Amino acid sequence: MKLTPQQIEFFNREGWLFLPELFSQEEVDFLAREAISIYDADRPEVWREKSGAPRTAFAAHLYNEAFRVLGAHPRMIEPIEQIFGEKLYMHQFKINAKAAFTGDVWQWHQDYGTWKRDDGMPLPRAMNIAIFLDEVMPINGPLMLVPKSQHAGDLKASHDLETTSYPLWTLDEATVTRLVKEGGIVAPTGKAGGMLMFHGNLVHGSSGNITPYPRKIVYLTLNAVSNYIRTPTRPEYIAHRDFTPIQTVDDDALLRLARAPRQAAE
Repeated sequence: MKLTPQQIEFFNREGWLFLPELFSQEEVDFLAREAISIYDADRPEVWREKSGAPRTAFAAHLYNEAFRVLGAHPRMIEPIEQIFGEKLYMHQFKINAKAAFTGDVWQWHQDYGTWKRDDGMPLPRAMNIAIFLDEVMPINGPLMLVPKSQHAGDLKASHDLETTSYPLWTLDEATVTRLVKEGGIVAPTGKAGGMLMFHGNLVHGSSGNITPYPRKIVYLTLNAVSNYIRTPTRPEYIAHRDFTPIQTVDDDALLRLARAPRQAAE
């Protein structure tokens, strides 16, 4: 799984890249079923909205086989190794729910701001990649990105502990307004199975979801091994301390796992 020179040039300029339908419907249907079973579990890794609806489930790759395979999938790992030029480890793994009718907002922020302040990450040599488990539409709370905003560097942020059930280092309205005037806003949408990758300093957020359509997205935060975190303050299931380089699985590993129960029944 290699990015083309044109894709790398677009990513370096705009700060994001969307690869549509990278996973098959069979693969994402399997992952979506596994995600729902995780949301239903009573685990400390599953955080909920104030309404009780699931908001995010951390570290599923450590206790669920489907997400363990996804977390080492070459379609996820190889493009980021190509960008950073070195091996990666899993800094964070989460499945964001954005539940139908009750999914809350994610305020405007940069991911690296949190990784630096809360985890002691030296440089923005980590990246979020997002895999759509549902169709992401303009109406069900898509991720909104401010193109080129990664070039602004690490911006001043405030620790918002009140707006939602998840604490976040957020940007003020004047900063967001200035950056949007310069770069605009894009909201990548697409069918389940698409993958979005974006720079750790890219400004982004999302509105609430008041539609009947859920918007489940898996986020892998892949960090360059040399950029391991120095002073973590968050629980280990949120900011991992295992800096072992990820060894990829076979490209068909997820499909084989999805078909295993059916083949066993036959």
